[in-house]
Amino acid sequence: MGTQEIGESLIKSEDDILSCRQLIRSVAMAIGFGMTDVTRIVTAASELSRNINVHAGSNGIMRWKILQQLEKIGLQLEFEDFGKGIPDIEQAMTVGFTTSNSMGMGLSGVKRLMDEMTIKSEVGVGTIVTIAKWRKAT
Repeated sequence: MGTQEIGESLIKSEDDILSCRQLIRSVAMAIGFGMTDVTRIVTAASELSRNINVHAGSNGIMRWKILQQLEKIGLQLEFEDFGKGIPDIEQAMTVGFTTSNSMGMGLSGVKRLMDEMTIKSEVGVGTIVTIAKWRKAT
């Protein structure tokens, strides 16, 4: 990875979702995640960037950071939007809940794919979803 351990990408269009997926795939592979975990991370990133596109009018940003704790290495992704916010986070985390009549996996699916997840949201201001995955020891 060299010295670059953080980065960010704007999510302003559907094309940015694809760019986000490609970037995160490259970063996850570069720090040694196996293909199964790379797929999990990319799927979660795709869902959260799609949420920005659909629910926040393509007005958001994805930030990534490599995490290191002693012998562990991981990847943290933060998706911030400037949309309408989530009025009921608990309801939004319910399996199968959707506000867009989509077949997406939703926030509950993202949580199942990752090791850590936090959501901060304020109605009328926006939402920040932070997720992390830790690389398994080899």
